[in-house]
Amino acid sequence: MGVRTYDEYYGRLKKMKRNLYIGGSKCDRMDERLAAQMRVIRETYDRANDPAWDGLATATSHLTGEKINRFTHIHQSVDDLLKKQLMTRLICHRVGGCIMRCMGIDSMNALSVVTYEMDQALGTDTGQNFLKYLRYWQDNDITANCAQTDVKGDRLKRPHEQADPDLYLRIIESRPDGIVVRGAKIDNTTAPVSDEIIAIPTRFMSDKDNDYAVAFALPADWDGVKMLVRPAYNHKRKYLPAPIAEIGDAESYTIFDDVFVPRDRVFLDGKGDPRQTPYAGFLALLFAHYHRHSYTGCKPATSEVLASAASLAAEYNGIEKEAHAREKISHIVGVAELVFAAGQVSAYRAEKSSSGTYIPDEILTNAGRRLAGEEIYNEYKIVADLAGGLCATMPFEEEFFSEETGKLANKYMMRNPKISAEDQHKCFRGLENLIVSELAGVTQVAGLHGGGSPQMETITMMSRYDLESLKSIAKYLFGIEKELPKYERPTVTPRKMLERFQKLYGAPKK
Repeated sequence: MGVRTYDEYYGRLKKMKRNLYIGGSKCDRMDERLAAQMRVIRETYDRANDPAWDGLATATSHLTGEKINRFTHIHQSVDDLLKKQLMTRLICHRVGGCIMRCMGIDSMNALSVVTYEMDQALGTDTGQNFLKYLRYWQDNDITANCAQTDVKGDRLKRPHEQADPDLYLRIIESRPDGIVVRGAKIDNTTAPVSDEIIAIPTRFMSDKDNDYAVAFALPADWDGVKMLVRPAYNHKRKYLPAPIAEIGDAESYTIFDDVFVPRDRVFLDGKGDPRQTPYAGFLALLFAHYHRHSYTGCKPATSEVLASAASLAAEYNGIEKEAHAREKISHIVGVAELVFAAGQVSAYRAEKSSSGTYIPDEILTNAGRRLAGEEIYNEYKIVADLAGGLCATMPFEEEFFSEETGKLANKYMMRNPKISAEDQHKCFRGLENLIVSELAGVTQVAGLHGGGSPQMETITMMSRYDLESLKSIAKYLFGIEKELPKYERPTVTPRKMLERFQKLYGAPKK
């Protein structure tokens, strides 16, 4: 059975060992501070079990032919990429932002390509390990975090050059039955309420970084795994329940304290087989690429939530027909549509890899993700501008229902006479949650850095785009060259991506 229920997922979490640390205490996954994060995850299970979402939130496994949750699917076509993007956008509408499960599916798609390529080139069996794990993953409808970002230490030094060798996750022992790893991964969204942790490299590795070329998957409560957790959630409401008040986030600073990983859960082992080291960069980039494509689904949704809130605030403030309000709202809507369009065309231009997994276009994906990151703070600014300062200074909810102050609080809440005081209160309470809460601060930074900052998208695009071919246009127009070369759209196939890494860091020897 490949589509599980939220209750089954929740039941798994209840049985997990206590390895979470919040505010100086050790706790389990039933801690109330994690409930808001699980409320977000719930949507991914509920929609997959909703007949109205059949075919969008579900897919057919290419391994078994059974129906599975699309969050566990390996993209087998352009249509799969398009449906993944649309599903992400629509579910994000239901929770006001990030849906949290994209990291798992994005890392699994990247692994499906890289482990296959490695098996074909080197004769390894990591691809078989992956397929076995994928079957388990799909059958149980696993929620997973991708732990990619290392603490990195001195950013100007490579992993093997660090004063402390543990500042990048590394293999300290490789043996026939598995590997032992030590280090930490940070910025691990939803890891505290995940079934599994999928660890992958964060960068390219040289032939001196073999110990750092590592990828694996483990249960999130595995021996030696310690999660230092930062939850973010909204004030609990007593009188005005609303979906936006129920959602939250949980981030983990995940420590691997000499953790043993069984061999059948190891997908990259540069220490045991240095030939695998060049694939570390390939895997790091490919995960980022898939994750940025997911952002072309979730970030348009986030923008639309902000545009919706800005429109409502403008109406309730009586300025919805003012030219400046319409212009500001149209800017957010325009960004949302352009980012989503970039992801759509990226899917249409996807290429089928040797493993059968479809990979979206790199340049368009990165262009869309960069635009989203560049605009995130501007969009929040527009909402704050149209809303005014009250959403940041409003009295607590209880004051509006108090016998002593309630009547006066509601009297002075009025703005647009066509709208009740209660609805205006609900609007500005929602704006409080959306743009000035602790969770709002997390969301803004995630909008800038999640999947890579705009600078990383720029680096990726400029390393892929054929600038020499681009310059030929100017050379022709300026009379430097007599003819334009035949137009070929800049593309980078998965095979060319791998060849580029091999050129930079040496081809693996069979």
